[in-house]
Amino acid sequence: MEIVKKTAPPTGLRRRLWRLPIRLYGMGLGPILGHRIMLLTHTGRVSGRPRRAVIEIVQHDEHGYVAASGFGPRADWYRNVIATPDVTVQVGGKTFQARAVPIAADEGAEIMARYAPRHPFAARQLCKLMGFAVDGSVQDYREVGRRIPFVRFTTHA
Repeated sequence: MEIVKKTAPPTGLRRRLWRLPIRLYGMGLGPILGHRIMLLTHTGRVSGRPRRAVIEIVQHDEHGYVAASGFGPRADWYRNVIATPDVTVQVGGKTFQARAVPIAADEGAEIMARYAPRHPFAARQLCKLMGFAVDGSVQDYREVGRRIPFVRFTTHA
């Protein structure tokens, strides 16, 4: 694994295109995005206002939904859920209250190592987006997983 470049969240037209799935959810069309994409409604850490982001689910199990912050720890949604972890998640047509819990780097490494073989194209694209060059080995994906923040969204009991 090699760090090729530092990436920044999209701006301008790229940002508008990146956020297009939020509009689909707003029009009630979230289910067409499948069960690997979630709409996350969270609280802005500065404004205190509701904010929305659409992010990929990299793992779903009995403990909740897991997402990776593709733009690292400086992504707005990530910084917001760390500051205020009570969020609303919508996956397909299902909406629920959840709590955002950061995942330790070693667990993130294992999550990424399991994700990559299941979704090889998406894993390579995600790494490229984040500025990592990978050779496709499990070890490379583990190293990427140690370097990016993962968050588990657990449902409120």
